[in-house]
Amino acid sequence: MSDVPSGIVVVDKPPGWTSHDVVARVRRLAGTRRVGHAGTLDPMATGVLVLGVGRATRLLGHLAATDKEYAATIRLGESTITDDAEGETAGSADASGLDDADIRAAAGRFVGHIEQVPSAVSAVKVDGRRAYQRVRAGEDVVLKPRSVHVAGIEISGVRREGTTVDVDVSVTCSSGTYIRALARDIGSTLGVGGHLTRLRRTRVGVFSLAEARSLEESERGLVVVPLDEVARRAFATYGVNAEQAVWVTHGRPLRDTDFGPEGPVAIVDPEGRFLALYEQRGRDARALAVFAADTSGTGV
Repeated sequence: MSDVPSGIVVVDKPPGWTSHDVVARVRRLAGTRRVGHAGTLDPMATGVLVLGVGRATRLLGHLAATDKEYAATIRLGESTITDDAEGETAGSADASGLDDADIRAAAGRFVGHIEQVPSAVSAVKVDGRRAYQRVRAGEDVVLKPRSVHVAGIEISGVRREGTTVDVDVSVTCSSGTYIRALARDIGSTLGVGGHLTRLRRTRVGVFSLAEARSLEESERGLVVVPLDEVARRAFATYGVNAEQAVWVTHGRPLRDTDFGPEGPVAIVDPEGRFLALYEQRGRDARALAVFAADTSGTGV
């Protein structure tokens, strides 16, 4: 039985580790198998990986749907089969003639609501199997475009070496946006190809690198953001009286509410304890998930 409370652990994922590797390590540190993550990072990527422990695993789907920020480097003049530095070169072209204005204009075309085709080696499922599994099995995979939102692409540096150009960018985007695909598409727009050479996630919703801890630091003591604090930080909150709190712990609807369409609302009792996530459905708010009591028997 674990004495680690339910909550969120924010890890600064090291390079070379899969997200599942990090989950496995935190399971050992927390002493429970009830650990999951809110959004995968590729092995080459580093940065913010949000993990839920205990009852907080039920929050992960909602936390994963929030906006994210990345710091990345795009290499123009070379494309790869994986759209990042881990794949074999698929083509090359001389990018030395591109000026900064060309690059900024191309990046600007991908700001806003766009239709993006995920990389073929992504984790998108095709008929029940991950796309990357099909690619590794020798299949030709063509994924359908999907709507994503890129709030901003800021260019902080441009470096030229030979026929390639390295562009440092920061990207703010919706969940489901592939930065590798942005690198590919910006390079394609410029006619020289492109791929990602560096990716660091700097924020997932309200959780940023400022509070992320390395695995080495976590070995010395796991820092868990309690559920009550997560609820206050990540969601709009709605306080209920003592009678309503009893209803909420049983997942009963809250009648004649007006939470709006913005997303889940955290319901808190008169003492400020997080009880449940609700969302507006018609004139009433209905439960998405109840957290008021732990019925798992694990003690977390």
